[in-house]
Amino acid sequence: MFTGLIEEIGEIVAVAPIGDSLRLTVAGPLVTSDATHGASIAVSGVCLTVIEQGTDGAGRGTFSADVMAQSIRMSTLGELAPGSRVNLERAARLDTRLGGHIVQGHVDGTATLLSATEGDAWRTLRFAVSRELAPLLVDKGSVTLSGTSLTVSAISPAAEAEQWFEVSLIPETLVATTLGELAPGDRVNVETDLIARHVERMLSFTDNA
Repeated sequence: MFTGLIEEIGEIVAVAPIGDSLRLTVAGPLVTSDATHGASIAVSGVCLTVIEQGTDGAGRGTFSADVMAQSIRMSTLGELAPGSRVNLERAARLDTRLGGHIVQGHVDGTATLLSATEGDAWRTLRFAVSRELAPLLVDKGSVTLSGTSLTVSAISPAAEAEQWFEVSLIPETLVATTLGELAPGDRVNVETDLIARHVERMLSFTDNA
């Protein structure tokens, strides 16, 4: 379980295909400082399990994790290459303040950046989202983008053919996560709110009753 508060921006050191899966090696001095074998670390919002630890040529702590085929299909992890920057967060401790919201690290899909609009002290990002994920997003509700806990600031009407949503990023989020580096056309990993997913599941049984 995570909070969606990014601890550091890490760097992909190596990507090794293993059949239909991948093994990623990631440099992250902070998240590896107390990591142990089997620990959970969210890499751009995807919960991965530490299977190896080490250091890179620059002396930075690294960890390796396997990414299964389903995670590759559902997220942007299959697009990563050495040098790619990723958001990192260690699993939350029971004595941690929940500053973001409850994040599982189970990505529902991706969204594509349509536009970035500069404000006086923030940047508003508009993303295209599939009609399957759109019902799980609500104005002023929580959403996790590439592991970052955010609040939805606007959504498209349900009747609109092309669905979208917006988030507004403060300067701290722009510099402390990879979201500040996005350009139109870039994709992000999306995890919708846990409660919304449960409600959708329950309603599916009601509709079929």
